[in-house]
Amino acid sequence: MSDALKIAGAVVLPNIGGFVNGIITRKNIQTWYKNLNFPSYRPPNWIFGPVWTSLYSGMGYASYLVWRDGGGFGGKAQLPLIVYGTQLALNWAWTPIFFGQRNIKGGLIDIIALTATSTVCGILFYRVNKVAGLLFAPYIAWLSFATVLNHAMYKLNPDSNAVDAAPAADDDEEKKGQ
Repeated sequence: MSDALKIAGAVVLPNIGGFVNGIITRKNIQTWYKNLNFPSYRPPNWIFGPVWTSLYSGMGYASYLVWRDGGGFGGKAQLPLIVYGTQLALNWAWTPIFFGQRNIKGGLIDIIALTATSTVCGILFYRVNKVAGLLFAPYIAWLSFATVLNHAMYKLNPDSNAVDAAPAADDDEEKKGQ
């Protein structure tokens, strides 16, 4: 397999999870999310797509560099790539927790773990390939901001922290009929 295909695979992989999560949770973004209280520093919704595409692409390329320079999935690349997979799973889990389950607190717990794991990943990547580690710096910075944002939303929306804060219309009608 050519290096170009390996790079493409590494870059596309994290983007696939982001794309699929976006499709699955789009409805809740357009309904539940827009009715939440936000801090004044929340970026406009249109910025998230380009930012995440850039960050996913950078982390994917970084994983390729570590894989290449660390001897594949064994040797000195093994632990960094395991941590990379762990942080990617935590990253992909945040969207279904926050948007899918409408669980701001659960999202906060996930993103705290994600930010810590990604920081460790960036350090481990840096030890194998300095460029790979540096490619994680914007991602870690964005995650740090996103953690602050998630925390602010948790504080600003105390009634929305249940798994499903808004009962379905059918549930209200059933309660009235009892």
